[in-house]
Amino acid sequence: MKRVLQVVIGFAHDFAAGIWAATVLGVWWLERAQVAGETRTVLDALERQFFWIGVGCVAIVLATGAGRTFTYVDNHYGPDAESARRRALVVKHIVLFAIFGAGLLGQYRLAFG
Repeated sequence: MKRVLQVVIGFAHDFAAGIWAATVLGVWWLERAQVAGETRTVLDALERQFFWIGVGCVAIVLATGAGRTFTYVDNHYGPDAESARRRALVVKHIVLFAIFGAGLLGQYRLAFG
């Protein structure tokens, strides 16, 4: 059961991160269409929906990332590799928190600004 949980949590985490990235691109694309003078009312509503879908995806990424913390605790690759893997994960998550923060801020400004 633990292995199944690891796969499901990992899948949800990665899938939500991918959807979030798509919502950032979607909001940017819609904003460009609005600036070009296309149907503003319809695009405003769609842009805001993409924003909130993105916020939901970030929540899933954070929740499943926390779940991964508890399911990836074995010393599977050995002590040296595990130490390096954990340091790399810390760096990766610092970078990704900055990217998520900047992306959400940019989305918010485009959707509601």
